[in-house]
Amino acid sequence: MSKTNKIIYWVATGLLSALLLMSAGMYVFNNEMVQGLFTSFGYPTYIIYPLAALKAAAVVVLLTQKQSNIKEWAYSALFFEFILAAFAHIMINDGEQGAAIIAIVLLVVSYLFGKKVFTPKNI
Repeated sequence: MSKTNKIIYWVATGLLSALLLMSAGMYVFNNEMVQGLFTSFGYPTYIIYPLAALKAAAVVVLLTQKQSNIKEWAYSALFFEFILAAFAHIMINDGEQGAAIIAIVLLVVSYLFGKKVFTPKNI
């Protein structure tokens, strides 16, 4: 196992986790603004708190699981969440899709390098 692969994995996963926690925190502590965004996207506002909780749960899974089905599910759910977020911003033309695109890149890098770092021969 390459030390470089481990470093890339942990940097990408750490940055992704920080982004997710900041987003979840914003959903909780700046809820009024987030409700306005969700309304402008056409999304129901009742999903804000569950999304915040699921983002925090995804961080726990990403940082604690080596290889598991739950980790695969977390990556999959986050991928779809980030794609939907990017397209929501693009569709309302507010120019704020950058964070979602960065999140997609970090997610893909974390996933691909996680596969290299946590292969059965490397665990």
